[in-house]
Amino acid sequence: MSLQNTLKAISNPVRRDILTLLKEGPQSAGSIADHFELSKATISSHLAQLKQADLIREDKYKNFIYYELN
Repeated sequence: MSLQNTLKAISNPVRRDILTLLKEGPQSAGSIADHFELSKATISSHLAQLKQADLIREDKYKNFIYYELN
């Protein structure tokens, strides 16, 4: 994990809002997307950047992926 990736990840207000949501506990991508007026593909991209920065992790359960703070 590099400082540059972390700073880039938290520079976006949507990604900061996602991190705030995840303070409440693990959530699915769909549940996270419901809080925003953005496409699921856009939310997925934000989640990927947060994951790359090692700020969140994902757990797969059956057909769902749940995200939580790392």
